Amino acid sequence: MCKNDQPVQEETIIMASKEDRLVKSKKAAGSEPDQGSVFRPDRIKEFAGEVKNEFGKIVWPAKKQTVGTTAVVVVLVMIISFYLGAVDLLLGKVIGYVLR
Repeated sequence: MCKNDQPVQEETIIMASKEDRLVKSKKAAGSEPDQGSVFRPDRIKEFAGEVKNEFGKIVWPAKKQTVGTTAVVVVLVMIISFYLGAVDLLLGKVIGYVLR
């Protein structure tokens, strides 16, 4: 029953032939025979132009900001490596003491 209390009409489903389904799937996938390869020189040139256009839209950070964030990363890596090295050394000594 529908919202209006009217019976729903049943639809007849017609099975498409195998060739019809194959043609429809090729069209949906965009692989029609007249399109050719996606690696054609004109398509590659178009792609390279689009990439160049997108690179022009990138906002690169200033040199000062890049140097500052790089320094922060290097300092944090050093601090964390010293911490993990100390914990490893300490746990190694404790485990060695327990096993003796």
